[in-house]
Amino acid sequence: MFAKINGMGLYGMNAFPVSAEISTSSGSIPAFDIVGLADISVQESRMRIRSALKNSEIHIKPLNTIVNLAPASVKKTGSLYDLTILTAILAAQDLIKNNIEDSVFFGEVSLGGDVNPVNGALTMTIAALQAGNKKVFFPAANAREAAVAEGAEIYGVSNIRELAFHLLGHSEIKREKPLIPESAAVSEAPDFADVKGQENVKNALEVAAAGFHNILIIGTPGTGKSMMAKRLPSILPKMSFEESLETTQVHSVSGILDANNPLVTVRPFRNVTHTTSAIGLIGGGSVPKPGEISLAHNGVLFLDELPEFDRRTLETLRQPLENGEITISRAGGKANYPCKIMLVAAMNPCPCGNFGHPAKKCACNERQVAAYLGKISQPVLDRIDIQIEAAPVSYNELSDKDKGERSALILKRVEAAREIQSKRYKGTGIKSNADIPAGQLSEICVLNPDAAALLKNAFEKLGLSARAYDRILKVSRTIADLDKSEIIGKKHIARAVQYRSLDKKYWRGK
Repeated sequence: MFAKINGMGLYGMNAFPVSAEISTSSGSIPAFDIVGLADISVQESRMRIRSALKNSEIHIKPLNTIVNLAPASVKKTGSLYDLTILTAILAAQDLIKNNIEDSVFFGEVSLGGDVNPVNGALTMTIAALQAGNKKVFFPAANAREAAVAEGAEIYGVSNIRELAFHLLGHSEIKREKPLIPESAAVSEAPDFADVKGQENVKNALEVAAAGFHNILIIGTPGTGKSMMAKRLPSILPKMSFEESLETTQVHSVSGILDANNPLVTVRPFRNVTHTTSAIGLIGGGSVPKPGEISLAHNGVLFLDELPEFDRRTLETLRQPLENGEITISRAGGKANYPCKIMLVAAMNPCPCGNFGHPAKKCACNERQVAAYLGKISQPVLDRIDIQIEAAPVSYNELSDKDKGERSALILKRVEAAREIQSKRYKGTGIKSNADIPAGQLSEICVLNPDAAALLKNAFEKLGLSARAYDRILKVSRTIADLDKSEIIGKKHIARAVQYRSLDKKYWRGK
């Protein structure tokens, strides 16, 4: 007998339809073979399925069984095909009465017959809908996660006995109610009101948040670099539903979703230490998994003590920062992950930390300072829109009992600037000023004559690269948006150029 059941495959975030084609025949010695470029973890499903059927008291005829996972030219990995194959066996044994032509089945089966959760359920559900399916059967633990997919009929399966009774029409699995996302949650990050002094850095962070610009904070130890960076989420605008869905899919593939709150509604803030490897940062593995840069998608990737990172690790960020996407190639195929992030980095100016301090003497020689700063290459620096210095905080600022400006007030200005950008870029696919394509800069970033003259002078005197020129225009566009000005003026350009002057002081100076 022949049967065919729809399933789904997953490689990275690339979900694709898979069909379990099964052929059974009588024979003296029953056999169970799986073909279709299935790796060892898929081959092992034979033992899991046999045990699950026996322990669930589902009796099947001892037949020769061949399962082909089509398309046979695509490698299949993982345990998510268990439920697809098992359902195909039930169909070949004439144990299915309901119409399941528009249904998809995937999930891992345990020896006892339970259906265990798998990673990437939301991504596979969306792909299943796009392939023309309506009903999706998969582990009950993944049901809430996938219920946000609009138009899907979700059935969470707890065990295969429950599935068999449903397919025979004896009882029904309760359909999961669509998960209507609540309004995006507000970040619980600490408040900027706790920060003493550092008005210039706080202003720069406001600009970065308003335009989703990368930012580097450099300063001596104790100036509050990390403290301010960790407060950045408190002034980031709320996520849209589309952004939540994108980020949730990345976290789903990684297996880090909260089962009780399966939709990511707060912008990620990934605090990465310098011990992180290149694979940990950008992703990788035999079956590529997302790295920290993808887990921070639509949020913040914070790299503290930037020069302490391995230089080769930092260099791997160059292309992802430029493209907002990373492609990891392996023998089994290519995995694409989104990584549209705001990079926030903090660093000391030298190994001892006191280079440039007005009161403390630097213990490093010129070569040590140059080697330390040289760990950050010019191409990496060029991709950081804003570079700001955190000066030592004075006693009067620290002893001042008055609180600084609250994050809620800064957030209002950021959201107002984002609203201007939302209207400007409606229907274009551009989300923020940081995304402006090079070909549209002259159209979007309109300068008055004084601003144009200042930018020309700065470009020639500072020896800026073409990329730095583009970044200055994008940052000045954001500053003008915060100022509610359609035309970019001289003061907007002056401030944007100021945010690009630290490489001249440190990297080209000492």
